[in-house]
Amino acid sequence: MSKKIIIFDTTLRDGEQCPGASLNPTQKLEVALQLERLNVDVIEAGFAVSSPGDFEGVNRIAKAIKKPIVIASLSRAMPKDIEASAKALKPAKRKRIHTFVATSEIHMKYKLRKAEDEIIRIAEDAVKLARKYTDDVEFSSEDAARSKPEFLYRVIEAAIRAGATTVNIPDTVGWAIPSQFGSLIRGIRENVPNIDKAVISVHCHNDLGLATANSLAAVANGAGQVECTINGMGERAGNASLEEVVMALKVRKDLFGAEVGVDTREIYKSSRLVSKLTGFVVQPNKAIVGSNAFAHESGIHQDGVLKYRKTYEIMHPKEVGYGESKLVMGKHSGRHALNERLKALGFKLADEAALVAAYDKFKVLADKKKELFDDDLIAMMEDDAVASSKKYSLEYLHVSSGTGVIPTATVRLKTPDGKVVQGASSGDGPVDACFNAVDQLIPFKGKLQDYIIQSVTSGKDALGEVKVRLELKGRVETGNAASTDIIEASTKAYLNAINRLLFFKGGNRTRP
Repeated sequence: MSKKIIIFDTTLRDGEQCPGASLNPTQKLEVALQLERLNVDVIEAGFAVSSPGDFEGVNRIAKAIKKPIVIASLSRAMPKDIEASAKALKPAKRKRIHTFVATSEIHMKYKLRKAEDEIIRIAEDAVKLARKYTDDVEFSSEDAARSKPEFLYRVIEAAIRAGATTVNIPDTVGWAIPSQFGSLIRGIRENVPNIDKAVISVHCHNDLGLATANSLAAVANGAGQVECTINGMGERAGNASLEEVVMALKVRKDLFGAEVGVDTREIYKSSRLVSKLTGFVVQPNKAIVGSNAFAHESGIHQDGVLKYRKTYEIMHPKEVGYGESKLVMGKHSGRHALNERLKALGFKLADEAALVAAYDKFKVLADKKKELFDDDLIAMMEDDAVASSKKYSLEYLHVSSGTGVIPTATVRLKTPDGKVVQGASSGDGPVDACFNAVDQLIPFKGKLQDYIIQSVTSGKDALGEVKVRLELKGRVETGNAASTDIIEASTKAYLNAINRLLFFKGGNRTRP
């Protein structure tokens, strides 16, 4: 039978201790409500005694959570801490007081300056006091991974004897490696006489990048609870990442034989909420929730995913609420992926030769940009279509302008049917005069929405690039042109936009 692993979320306590990630009580409540939708087993709502804001946050969460989720508050092994936690947690349907004391030699010698027997007494007294307020008490041996195993066994035995129902084994400074940490958990199971009366929990930090690996090694050796945070937030390098732990247990159920009650479809939403409220951006290559977690650029990978998704994806993005896989169109993409993307955008290539031609142009464009978006692909295909269609072209241009002179322009165009037509007009300036002259020679008048001019090169003979946006009956097209003569560039850009409007007006293709 599969064993149930308790997911203890400490985003609002240890996660919030990440420098710069402080949340106010209202924000903490917003995260807690999302954790309720995520359906974690335990929400560590804060460290009630640490500040009035933290006390309020724990108290508001204790009142608000309706599901039978355990609400916990951290406390040092001190009466004032435990009493503050008990008071803040009072409204909770299910409450847990989480108390701790350090057990490693380095902490006992330099921080606490206490002997082993005194540490055991402190642990027992703290658990007994906490039990007066709730039957659910968790005891943590701070810096357990660096503690002497024999002493750790004694402390855990005493804490359970005093009433602890969960005993937590923290790798407080991220010192352990998986084989060592797994052995420590196995040793606790084998050497603590009353361990069957409590759940073994683990709380791993990521200083060596091993928090998730250590947590999973602990589960493989008998741990029944994992303490983790959304996006792996926490002190220094952070904590074990909830999304990584949960999905590892789910994807590799064959190995761990474990189940979790988390609604994994809420993972991505939880990640985005925590990122938004803390201001901590999720790195693109972050496992499970990074923007690249389900993105494929390599042509080999894209071809495999298109043929059978599981060739390169061990989980479906919908399982974590991500949506669909993303084929990133870049310089490593293959023809298969390009063809599929173009089909989705409404372009049907005539044959293999057309695909090869489109792919060659795509590769040239891809070398200039890190990623090609749908708009880039649409523009690439439409530019080819417009370029090969019958269109207006500029044959002659003459402009008269200056101080005290009304700007005028004479324009000669070659029409789509091969005729040459000429027109002249004035305007507010030389560019306006050119546009007005062109308008006399075409069968419609579009509305100029935008006119942008910028230098492409430097120097007196700089190449100027003009972009024109022209609207006709709700459709907007962009025309571009470049020249050392900015009046010529403007006229050609205007004609480019007109040709695009004419091409699509003729029903050649409807842009999606």
